[in-house]
Amino acid sequence: MSTEFVDAWRTIVPRRDDPHGMLPPLLVILTVITGLVDAFSYLTLGHVFVANMTGNVVFLGFALAGAQGFSVAASLAALASFAVGSLLGGRLIVVVSRDRGRLLAMATSVQVVLVAAATAVRIAIGSDGSDAGHYSLIVLLAITMGLQNAAIRKLAVPDLTTTVLTLTTTAIFADSSFAGGPGSKAGRRSVGILAMFAGALLGAMLILHVSLALPLVVALLLLVGVVVAARLLSRHRPGWATT
Repeated sequence: MSTEFVDAWRTIVPRRDDPHGMLPPLLVILTVITGLVDAFSYLTLGHVFVANMTGNVVFLGFALAGAQGFSVAASLAALASFAVGSLLGGRLIVVVSRDRGRLLAMATSVQVVLVAAATAVRIAIGSDGSDAGHYSLIVLLAITMGLQNAAIRKLAVPDLTTTVLTLTTTAIFADSSFAGGPGSKAGRRSVGILAMFAGALLGAMLILHVSLALPLVVALLLLVGVVVAARLLSRHRPGWATT
C-alpha cells in the first residue's frame, strides 16, 4: 500500500496516538464547507468570495480598473467582514487558548448561528434578491469564514488550513523527493484539495440545478455535525484537545 494512500487514509481515520487526534477529519469537513460557501458567494452574489481573500484582492483591482462584472463595494465588504470575523476568532482564542477541542466547538457554534442567519436571509429575499440582501449575505458569510480561519490557524494542524490551498499545492511538489525535498505528504495535502473541490462542485450543482439556498443548508448541517463531534470527542479532555 502506497505511503500517499496511507497518509490520506490516516487523515480521515487518524490513529489513536495521532497528536492531533480527531481534528484532521473535522477540518476536512470544514474544507468542504469552504468550497460550498465560496461556490454560493461567487455564483449567486457576483464575483466575490467570502473565504478566499486573495481572490477578493485581485477582484478589487479588476473593479478599480473598470472591468465588467466586478464590484469595489462587494470586494471591500467581503474583506472588511472577513477581518471582523478574524478579530472575533482572535478574541475567542484568548478565552480558550489551551483547549483545542473547546475552541473548535465554540468557533463552529458561532458559525452555525451566522450560517443559519445567512440561510434565512437567502430564503427571505427570494430568487432575485436586493442589493441589501446580497450585502447582508456577504457580511454574514465572510465573518463566518474569517472566524473559521482564525480558529484553524490556532489549531495548527499541518496541511489542513481549510481555506487556503496555494501553499498546500506548492508543498506537494516543492517538498517532493523528485525535487530533493523531505517528502511531499501528498496524501494528506491531496485530501484537503479534494475536499474543497468536492464542496465547490456540490455547491455549484445545487445552485445550478436545485436551489440557490441549498448549499447554505448543507453547510449548516455539516457545521452542526462538527460542533456535536467536537464536543463529544473532547469532553474527556484527551491529549490532542489541550495544548
